[in-house]
Amino acid sequence: MITGLDHVQVAAPPGCEAEARAFYGGLLELPELEKPAALAGRGGAWFACGPHQLHVGVQADFAPAAKAHPALAADSPASLDALAERLTRAGAPVRWDDAIPGRFYTEDPWGNRLELLAS
Repeated sequence: MITGLDHVQVAAPPGCEAEARAFYGGLLELPELEKPAALAGRGGAWFACGPHQLHVGVQADFAPAAKAHPALAADSPASLDALAERLTRAGAPVRWDDAIPGRFYTEDPWGNRLELLAS
């Protein structure tokens, strides 16, 4: 029986690790996790996201996910606003959703869609 969600993975091109750490670890402030030794040679990076994980996996024939996306929850509306401001200052797109207040969309360095909302 399924009991929950362990992790979500987004794809990125080879050589993505520094940008992954800057975006997911720096801008989004997700703590980086050490990959198991057996998987470390595959590249990419893993991050904690509350009790779950977000994995950035290397894909040789990478194409960004423009529709499919993870939705990441901020702990408050004020935190969400601060995150939107930080992303904007860093040059990342921030598109607020007029249909449902309290959420916006952005893209990681490779064009993958991300939704951010206040929990």
